Amino acid sequence: MKKTLNMIKNLGTLVALVVLAVVVVIVVLMFGIPRYKVWQQEMAGKAEMAKAEQNRRILVEEAKARLEAEKLNAQAEIERARGMAEAMKVENGTLNETYNQYLFIRTLEKIADKGSLPQIIYLPSNGLVPVMDLKQQAQ
Repeated sequence: MKKTLNMIKNLGTLVALVVLAVVVVIVVLMFGIPRYKVWQQEMAGKAEMAKAEQNRRILVEEAKARLEAEKLNAQAEIERARGMAEAMKVENGTLNETYNQYLFIRTLEKIADKGSLPQIIYLPSNGLVPVMDLKQQAQ
């Protein structure tokens, strides 16, 4: 009988400890889950901020690259103009017909490189006026 009472007493202590453990877990979860959600949102916000900062840096670097490219294009244009001026000095300020044809063909090559050149039928004449067949491009 004493053993049975002792077992019941031990069983009661065990149940009380289990109930106490469950209550402690519930209390911890009641306070822990909201704090975890706040921490998780804070981390997500920091990650979003870092991503936005990286995207801004990328845009700045791309803008710098475009600026550098434009500067180089401008320098190339200046050199081309100097070359043209020197060529005109050699020609005594006048360009002959052969040089005009050369410039015309060079311009056509540049347009063709861009892929926007319609079919051109060139008829040699004094006026150097090409006939452009735009009907072919529309089809």
